[in-house]
Amino acid sequence: MSTTAGSPQVVVTLAEIARIAGVGRAAVSNWRRRHDNFPSPVGGTDTSPQFSLPQVEEWLRRENKLKTALNPLDRLWPEYESLGDRETTGLLVAQVGLRQSGVKTGTPVVGPLFDQRQTRLLERTLELAEPDEEHRTFDLLLERWLRTHVRQITTTPMQLAGLMAQVAAMNHPGHVRTVLDPACGAGALLVAAGRQWGAEHAAGLRFLGQDSDGVLVELAKARLATGGFAERDQSNVSLAAGDTLRADAHPDAQADVVLSDPPSNERDWGHAELATDPRWVYGQPPRTEPELAWVQHAAAALSPGGVAVLLLPPAVASRRAGRRIRAGLLRSGVLRTVIALPPGAAPPYGVGLHLWILCAPGAGALGRGRADGAELTFLDTTHATRPASVERGGVDWSAVTAQIKGALDGTSTAGSISVPVVDLLDDQVDLTPARRVPRTRAATIVDLRRLWTRFDAHMGELRDVGDALSALVPTDGDETLPLISVGELERAGALEIRTGQGLPESLVRRGERQEDEARVLTGAPLSGQAQLWLPASAVAAGEHDGSLTVTASQDVIVSVLARAFDARVDTDAPSVLGPQLAVLRANPAVLDPWFLSGCLRAPANVHRAGTHASTTSRIDVRRLHIPRLSMEEQRRYGEIYRKITTFERELTDMKGVGGELSRALGDLLAAGHLPRN
Repeated sequence: MSTTAGSPQVVVTLAEIARIAGVGRAAVSNWRRRHDNFPSPVGGTDTSPQFSLPQVEEWLRRENKLKTALNPLDRLWPEYESLGDRETTGLLVAQVGLRQSGVKTGTPVVGPLFDQRQTRLLERTLELAEPDEEHRTFDLLLERWLRTHVRQITTTPMQLAGLMAQVAAMNHPGHVRTVLDPACGAGALLVAAGRQWGAEHAAGLRFLGQDSDGVLVELAKARLATGGFAERDQSNVSLAAGDTLRADAHPDAQADVVLSDPPSNERDWGHAELATDPRWVYGQPPRTEPELAWVQHAAAALSPGGVAVLLLPPAVASRRAGRRIRAGLLRSGVLRTVIALPPGAAPPYGVGLHLWILCAPGAGALGRGRADGAELTFLDTTHATRPASVERGGVDWSAVTAQIKGALDGTSTAGSISVPVVDLLDDQVDLTPARRVPRTRAATIVDLRRLWTRFDAHMGELRDVGDALSALVPTDGDETLPLISVGELERAGALEIRTGQGLPESLVRRGERQEDEARVLTGAPLSGQAQLWLPASAVAAGEHDGSLTVTASQDVIVSVLARAFDARVDTDAPSVLGPQLAVLRANPAVLDPWFLSGCLRAPANVHRAGTHASTTSRIDVRRLHIPRLSMEEQRRYGEIYRKITTFERELTDMKGVGGELSRALGDLLAAGHLPRN
């Protein structure tokens, strides 16, 4: 069904149907199985089918399954997606924000004018926006657009953007008139600057920015407008589309503050054609050091006394190719502080990024760092994690901010040290904070206490489940239960089978789990894998287009390699499955998932279902067998297997914590701090 004659039909995925109905995706899957009148797919793939939105809405109303207060955006967003064009959709979202804010929209920097269908969708969106929450409509549309295109767009998290603005304010106590972001993206740093200085200098604060992606530039304009930082005629906002290094849109900028999260690891940034550029005061950046081109661009754009805060990869502080430029920044006194952030602060989340603080001549310096730049302050915040969530990681932004503020204003020396520049000008000019800031005894003791707490928790859980399992007594007898294959169960509708797929390696992050991330499993073994994660937005996009296999709660994950065959109930869904894995989704009305996984793990199944061709033999999942038992018996067996799984997990976790404890105690002993009883 089409929204208008000649227009493409609006389609939705299972995840979007769940959002519209206000239920989980598993509930929608059950509706498909149990209701013969559920709409048939009109597109997509077997793993990610697409349905006609009008047909779905009609079915939900007829079956009384719509939530009472349907968010209009849940109805509108599929229409935005049906436009099928990233650029057009992004520009339309930007127009929503600009129109709602009452600023003069002008002509977009990119893209054609909207056609009749797109204009009608824009007008409907503005009509449906709640008067007292009109900016929330734009915020929700922007969040969904960014999530849909997460593979092409990297954004600065707002918590980090706010911290960078605060750091700049600590180093620039004077009047701020102009803020520049030469790689502004969707405008997170400019919005953070508006929040930092907008209320104080609302009448005179100017925003300058540029980005190679014109759609992001328009979205940045809209964000400034909805935040209340742009004048109605946008006279205080100058954002341009283009290559900043090759064609600077603000060559005469004299910015009081530069905030930037520039692109990294780019090789085609203009190394040859910009060889004689006057911005390279401290040396021409090597082709492999584009980040140092951005650093010098930021320094050149500062007004006397201005401050720049840049987010950079840690390798910029130590790569040999950039040592001459780093030395020049030190000798001039422009580089004042290098701050190491905890992993998880920003993409790529597995890397602890650095903040570089640059101060133009004439800027004052806070704390122990001298105003003439004769010393460089190093600050290491990499241990600022939430004690309550050690298992999944997480940056404690309040602790990071407090530590940075204390170091910059001289009220605290925790995790920081100021080193004379002359001591840094060696053959390496290595500016990595971890190599300069000594780890304190207090930090080691805190780690030790945290580890003992985790060890005691695992020990208690292991003792409880061990008592329950030790009380089990096997029954006597040689009775053989009838078996049924997984293939037969699939044909009977008792379960569904999906196989793992290739992963977007550029988005997979290694390290501790952060909030709003999904686990990635890449093969065998299922337990003890490296900690790999994907952002929830990337998972949603992959599930939507069928490029990722994503599990739901209580799904059974199976490794299909015979040498490491295993089956586990996914208690940490959603998980993203790579090759050599499969997922079995059981119908809970006829099959208990814990019973299923426990029976699949039986050694006899490997011999029965494996190909036995080589060491890389694969298991044919459909040839695996389980006993035929009633649901009551299945649940009883499943509960026992649940305890066995807990027993295995606690043993593994306690081994890991024990190793960390041994290393922490060794650190204390090696430092001469012998613990006392």
